[in-house]
Amino acid sequence: MLSDPMFLLAAVASLIVAGILIYGIASFAKGGESNGRASNRIMRWRLIAQFIAVVLVAGFAWLRAKG
Repeated sequence: MLSDPMFLLAAVASLIVAGILIYGIASFAKGGESNGRASNRIMRWRLIAQFIAVVLVAGFAWLRAKG
């Protein structure tokens, strides 16, 4: 499975989502008025990255099921 490029792509996308999420939570924790807009922007990027990751994971599962 580690030699499958689709698996590696899905794993990297998932790690990117986790990194954005951690960065966003840390940004929320800092607080501040101007930081609110930046935190919302970061969370929007997380949603986009998460959508891409879910599509890649679903595509990987579909390809593995087909054989």
